[in-house]
Formats: sequence, structure tokens, C-alpha cells
Amino acid sequence: MTAAPSPAACLRSVRAVVFDTDGVITDSAQVHAAAWKDAFDACLAVAGGQRPFDPADDYRHYVDGRSRLDGAATFLASRGLDLPLGDPADAPGTATLWAVAARKEELFTASLRTHGIATWPGTVRLLHVLRRERVRCAAVSASRHATELLSAAGVRDLFQAVVDGNEASRLGLPGKPDPALFVEAARRLGVPARDTAVVEDALAGVEAGRRGGFGLVVGVDRTAGQGAAELRRRGADVVVSDPGELLTSGEG
Repeated sequence: MTAAPSPAACLRSVRAVVFDTDGVITDSAQVHAAAWKDAFDACLAVAGGQRPFDPADDYRHYVDGRSRLDGAATFLASRGLDLPLGDPADAPGTATLWAVAARKEELFTASLRTHGIATWPGTVRLLHVLRRERVRCAAVSASRHATELLSAAGVRDLFQAVVDGNEASRLGLPGKPDPALFVEAARRLGVPARDTAVVEDALAGVEAGRRGGFGLVVGVDRTAGQGAAELRRRGADVVVSDPGELLTSGEG
């Protein structure tokens, strides 16, 4: 009989695990990146003489893990564009940061309604094992859609806490690479950061885990090894291509 899987050695020193959502739990990072590309390319076309947004490299370096406004401002600044902040009521467009963020939101929501979002099977396997082992788990995301996505995917009940973009806004928490989202999640789990692991695919998120003094920072590289070195430079203790690699056969 095959032994039941168990957490890998690196996880046995922690009492809780905080997971990023997009790209770690749900297969939604590419959907976010595609929506940002359409929103940003419209801005770049207005500016003229700009190369299009790269949904792999630009997304990973400037947008992934950040709040919508921070991501928009960071990417556009990298191209020398300084849009006014605008107002949350701004219609989707290119004139202000809020307008760009609204356009991205419009595109992302339309894609969700049409296609839905899948979960990463390896992460779900890990979550079930951690629940069996009584390791407390939380999900974190800068996205306001995170709780909705987790519920729709049938995995919300695997988490004792969720800190999403709505909660971050309500509490006034700064976005990654500030560790505030992770620190709040650990607080809700009742476990100190030093006894908690962070599992993240975003460079800003890995940096946040390191800044927050978490006991273990796991980087998830879904780029066939292309991003592993940079994840380590930002503070990842361990880099895996999928969180399912954090399971053993249970025989050792």
C-alpha cells in the first residue's frame, strides 16, 4: 500500500502557511496579465513610440502581487509615463490611473464570466495534506476577487483566513512588497510570522515574505526555471515549480 503523502521537511518547522492566490492557488495570473495588457497597450498607444506590455516579463516585474493602482503606477513609471491619480469613479480609459485600473477590472471580470478560473491541482493536494496535519492555512491576495474565486473553485473551506483586496482596503493595508497582508493573515491564524511559511509566485510577494520575518519563504516559479534565480535574490528560501513538490511520499 502506498504511504499517504506528508509535508516536505522544510514545512515541518512551521505551524501555519500563508498562500498567495493568483498563480499559486488559482490559475488566474495569466488572466490578470491579459487584462492588463489590453488596458496598458491602450495607454502606450496614446503616448506613442512605446513597445507593447509584455504579459510575461512586464507583468512579473511591475504588476504581479501589487494592488491595481500600485501595479498601474509602477508599470507606467517604468515607461516614463506619469498619469494623474484621478478618482475611483473614473470610467474605464487611459487618462488616469483609476481609469486604467477600471479598464483592467472590466476586462478581467468579463473573462471570469466567460471562462471561469481553475485551481492548481498540486496546491490543492498540499492544502488537503496540511489540513490533515492540522497546519493552519490562509490565503492572501491584492485582488478584490480572491474570496469569490476561492469559493467558486470549491477551496475556500481549506483556509482558516482570507485577506483579499477588499480587506486590505478596509484596513488600510499597504500592498506588496510591504508585508502587511501576510502579517495580517498570520495574525488571524494566531501564529507568529517566525513560525509561518509564505508560498508566493510574485517577486513583490517573495520580497514581502522576507521583509515580514517569516520563518520560510517558498517561491513558486511557473516559468520553467527562468524566474528561479530572481525569486531567490528577492528572498525565497526554497523555489519549486509547483507547491505539490512540497509533499513527500510519506515513507521517509
